[in-house]
Amino acid sequence: MTIQAFLIHLLFTFFLFLISVFITRFMLYRANVIDMPNDRSSHNTPTPKSGGISIVASFFIGIIAIFLFSKSIAFIKWRFFGFVIASLLIAGIALYDDIKNKPFTTKLIAQFIAVMIVLLFGIIIDQFNLPVIGSYSIGWLAYPVTIIWIIGLTNAFNFMDGLDGLAGGVAIIVSIFFGYITYSQGSHFVYITCYTLIAGTLGFMKYNFPIARIFMGDVGSTFLGFTFAVLAIISMRYDNSHTSFFVMPLLLLNFIYDTFFTFLRRLFSGEKVVDAHRSHLYQLFQQLGYNHATVAVFHYGVCIMQGFAAIWMVTSTRNTRLLIYIPFIIFQMIYTVIIISAAKRKGLIK
Repeated sequence: MTIQAFLIHLLFTFFLFLISVFITRFMLYRANVIDMPNDRSSHNTPTPKSGGISIVASFFIGIIAIFLFSKSIAFIKWRFFGFVIASLLIAGIALYDDIKNKPFTTKLIAQFIAVMIVLLFGIIIDQFNLPVIGSYSIGWLAYPVTIIWIIGLTNAFNFMDGLDGLAGGVAIIVSIFFGYITYSQGSHFVYITCYTLIAGTLGFMKYNFPIARIFMGDVGSTFLGFTFAVLAIISMRYDNSHTSFFVMPLLLLNFIYDTFFTFLRRLFSGEKVVDAHRSHLYQLFQQLGYNHATVAVFHYGVCIMQGFAAIWMVTSTRNTRLLIYIPFIIFQMIYTVIIISAAKRKGLIK
């Protein structure tokens, strides 16, 4: 990239940041979408939500600019349209849910429709590059694998948006590392998309961290989770980078692990897994007496380490790539034992 191109990208990023700040301020002072505290909330006063609409708006302005001015989109335009249409649907339904507070099953149906759009436009996980085996086509399993991956990560990101600055800060870190990795491997579309996410989320975070004056809402968290999930597929199959699919799960391993572990723990405890609760590991961490900023910064640190490991992953041999997950999984298991043991002693969970 030339210095001139870099400066243009930097200027455009700053422009998107200002748009995000402006929209967030509007949602904070003018919009009347309020999150009322209840027994499952981590806040005590009524707080504006749906600030994530600034992230969505900045993203779509950026994505339209990519379509109009970039000559480097590596995958055919109808896949681009599928990505945009599905992302817009996810954001729209999530905003409606922020206003009307619809049940989880309604949101799940909307997410399934969005994934069907993605599949219809040909964005699909149809093969993996595995150790020893190499490139392996998964045949008809491509469809259920793609559905589970996108819906799973969409909801994982949504469920982890429960403390000031947590989801937004992690989104910025993931976008920085994923943008760097894909750019270093020849990406254009995914790299530019990542910095639109960085700009939009930074504008929102100005009012969300360290103390939240406005929340992201489902419109922000489900949109980010969905976008990261689809970008992982695009970068692997259709972008110039052809980045390993396993990069994104590593970048978001702390979010994925917390969601998966909490789901299994509640399932085996006989709890209704679709009901709202405050027993994620990060929520228990906060209830042990730590403030929002401390828990968020802890996850930032973990996410940064996962980011450097992801860089190492793409420069290592194919046969050793998945081994890089092992120390992080062990760390998450130790973290789990510490948090669960302390929470039981304090009577937060049984």
